[in-house]
Amino acid sequence: MPTVGRVLETALYVDSVERAMGFYERVFGFPRLECDGDRFSALGVGEQQVLLLFKKGATTKPVTIPGGMIPPHDGSGTTHLAFTMAAEDEPEWVTLLESNGVPIESRVKWPRGGFSLYFRDLDGHLLELVAPGCWATY
Repeated sequence: MPTVGRVLETALYVDSVERAMGFYERVFGFPRLECDGDRFSALGVGEQQVLLLFKKGATTKPVTIPGGMIPPHDGSGTTHLAFTMAAEDEPEWVTLLESNGVPIESRVKWPRGGFSLYFRDLDGHLLELVAPGCWATY
C-alpha cells in the first residue's frame, strides 16, 4: 500500500470569510496565503499545513482553474479541529484568548498526561489547543 503523509489542508465553512480570517489571524497569528474575495481564503498553519475557510454555500459548483477542475463541496453545522501547543505556553494562550474575548469552555487533563483547552471561533466551530500527552502519537 502506498504511504500517506500528514494532513495538509483542513477546511471550515463559515458565514463570512473576512470575519473568520480576522479571527484566525488575530487569535493564532496565521498568515494569509491566498484569498478569493468572499468565497474562500487560505491561511498558513505552522510551516506545513493550510487552513481553508470557505463561505457556506459558495463551493457547491465545480470551479475550473488553469490546471483542472475542483469538484464541488460544502459543509454545515459546527465542526471540531485541534492545534498543538507546548504545555508551558498554556498561561500565555489563556491570556491571549481572554484578551480577544474568546471564552474557554473547558480544560481537560488526559490520562497520558497532556491537556486540552476548548473554545469556539466566531462561527461556533469547536477549537482545541492540545499539549503533548493526549495521544500516543503526540
